[in-house]
Amino acid sequence: MVARITDGFWATRRRTNAEVSILEGPERLEEAGNLANLRAAADAGTARAFSGDFQFQDSDVYKWLEAACWQLADTPESGLVDEVARIVRLVAAAQMESGYLQTYYQLGGGEPWTELGWGHELYCAGHLMQAAVAHHRATGSRDLLDVAGRFADHIESVFGPGKQVEGVCGHPEVETALVELSRTTDDQRYLELARYFLERRGHGVLASGADRGHDRDPGPEYWQDHTPIREAQEVTGHSVRQLYLLAGAADLATETGDGRLRQALERLWTDAVSTKTYLTGGMGSRHDWESFGDAYELPSDRAYTETCAAIASVHFSWRMALLTGEARYSDLIERTLYNGFLGGVGLDGRTWLYVNPLQRRARPHERPGDQTSQRTPWFRCACCPPNAMRLLAGLPHYFSSVDDSGLHLHQYATGEYAGDGFAVRVATEYPWHGTVTVTVDDAPAGERTLSLRLPAWCAQFRLAVNEEPGQEQPERGWLRITRTFRPGDTVRLELALPVRLTHPHPYVDAVRGCVAVERGPLVYCLEEADNAGGLDDVVLDSSKAPTVRERPDLLGGVTTIVASGRRLAPDETGWWPYLTDVAPTGLADRSVELTAVPYYAWANRSNGAMRVWIPQQR
Repeated sequence: MVARITDGFWATRRRTNAEVSILEGPERLEEAGNLANLRAAADAGTARAFSGDFQFQDSDVYKWLEAACWQLADTPESGLVDEVARIVRLVAAAQMESGYLQTYYQLGGGEPWTELGWGHELYCAGHLMQAAVAHHRATGSRDLLDVAGRFADHIESVFGPGKQVEGVCGHPEVETALVELSRTTDDQRYLELARYFLERRGHGVLASGADRGHDRDPGPEYWQDHTPIREAQEVTGHSVRQLYLLAGAADLATETGDGRLRQALERLWTDAVSTKTYLTGGMGSRHDWESFGDAYELPSDRAYTETCAAIASVHFSWRMALLTGEARYSDLIERTLYNGFLGGVGLDGRTWLYVNPLQRRARPHERPGDQTSQRTPWFRCACCPPNAMRLLAGLPHYFSSVDDSGLHLHQYATGEYAGDGFAVRVATEYPWHGTVTVTVDDAPAGERTLSLRLPAWCAQFRLAVNEEPGQEQPERGWLRITRTFRPGDTVRLELALPVRLTHPHPYVDAVRGCVAVERGPLVYCLEEADNAGGLDDVVLDSSKAPTVRERPDLLGGVTTIVASGRRLAPDETGWWPYLTDVAPTGLADRSVELTAVPYYAWANRSNGAMRVWIPQQR
């Protein structure tokens, strides 16, 4: 399978990721002490203290390594090759003879495998395995793959019925990594170990207790340890952990053909998306325990929507897209990539958001540190930046797939996509313009199918094959063109991109009476930087059609949406802000022009107010 993004929107963001984020990653890991911990573990004869606030500091190194390796597979730059080799040697040197590797415990933080809830040893091991697979695929080297294999062998010797430990990690991640390691090494032991961890969870085996940084018991739903996954009716607890667990379960369902597990995954995906997902694709409503809330509990200003949760959602949905062939999973991936995920990455590649609210007040009283809504160079718990780096570096993997029928384009970006003898070039200015032109460079003999996803938001489209109108009709979200293709054949899809005013589900109390502005795959927001006078008192006048303005000079080049609105009259209620049997304050006579920018670009100019959901004038 070949997938390369060569130009356009995502190429620009990936270039910044490669030339800024990944390039400066080792410096950030040095400043935060992550690499110092590995050096200290490698030098076992010297007593040194662990650096950092969390037991899982090593995982940030592994996520950076994975990002760097996927980037090497795309553009093998010599300086990055050397930096990856240096850090791989450091990781290998830190590994114990037994295969165990986690610097917190190696440097005296406690006994290995005794804090499964918070220790994150298997979580770190999982990220190491995924980095090792990426390193092997990008370079052909087994250096890191052997390190990961030795650690996996050690885990297999420790965990399981009748062994030293019968339990699971508080933070799922190792499950999907073990499946991928099994695929890469053709060792079925790793697949069976992943199955063990999945089957063992849900039986109340995790104990909490106080430890480094935690003094409360979050309860079994937090860990997804309250019920076996096949019996679960809803997503619960810590959103990233839940989504990583589901991604691993989808890998297992794919490998084993477990129909009951697949049914559970479809049920849980539907619960998450239909009742607990924000318009941006973000997931996780509560700051408390970084968790899913109740159904339709989707507050805008207190949305947590961690960047890592958006990434985990993409991982889960992609596996479900491949497992089922259904377009709805790739629809959610598109929404999440352009909005809930990309909003967490600064345009400069150097600043980040851990949480991604849909509203920011003019003078927010927010908790400092990782949970601020101001872009930040790095975090005390720095899980999000290297995680975002690895998703952007590996992004082409999510754009196309092949099967016996032919080639499927799940997402649209200018580039080259090929597999099983079918090769095409895509040219598009998506998401700003809706034309997608696919040119066949090579095709196998006989009939094949080229499948183009018709986005769920698209109400009108035109299809042409070799400049002749296409007769194909949508089939569950796909336009399937079946024919004997020849080099030079073209398929052109034109997607209409009108401005849409989107209404919330009536059960979402927090934004009842509001509308959001969308165009194509992009969610828009108002920012104080474009709307002088603040945002608290504005309402949108939906009786007048919004207009579209291209602004190559703004935020790296964006299309803005300009809508008509009005401002509420000044407050005249006195000292008490509630009224009895009195009509609400009317609107001021003065109309205002409201300028909306893509949500992903917010907070790159100032720390002013922002809102996605806008009260609607009636």
